Amino acid sequence: MTNQNLKILTINNKSEEKILRRKTPDFDFKSAKNEIREVIKKMRAIIKKENGVGLSANQIGLDWRLFIAEIPSEKGKPKFYAIFNPDIIKASKNKIILEEGCLSVPGIWGLVERSEQIVLIGFDKNEKKIKIKAWGLLARVFQHEVDHLNGILFIDRANKFFKEAPAETAKI
Repeated sequence: MTNQNLKILTINNKSEEKILRRKTPDFDFKSAKNEIREVIKKMRAIIKKENGVGLSANQIGLDWRLFIAEIPSEKGKPKFYAIFNPDIIKASKNKIILEEGCLSVPGIWGLVERSEQIVLIGFDKNEKKIKIKAWGLLARVFQHEVDHLNGILFIDRANKFFKEAPAETAKI
């Protein structure tokens, strides 16, 4: 790993914001195969520590097209995802407006309109192709994280902002 003490980049630092606003290149499995498990483990520790539900590699300064997400399920056990080179290939016309927050945009929440359902393709950590149909919170988190990898922040999409987190708002 290039940096043992990974930290979340924020828009409060202009040089970090430049990194956050750059589109990440496709991940090359051959160039970093040995680091994949370690990076995923560290990213997962960060979202647990920060009480987040998703994190993109560029949020910690890695130029990898990767995001992780850990979403609570109805049964109580969270479902974990680590998706490389994600691409949303289908999005429902039906949109929902909900509050979002972001670990890279501390202290600000906003109302963001996103598709209710999506289909996402990508690769797992073993370079196996995956296709996921997602709806609800999972679809929202996937869209938020793919935006990150494309250099787009939720504040670019929000139309109303809050300084205090509305009840039940997850930091994505």
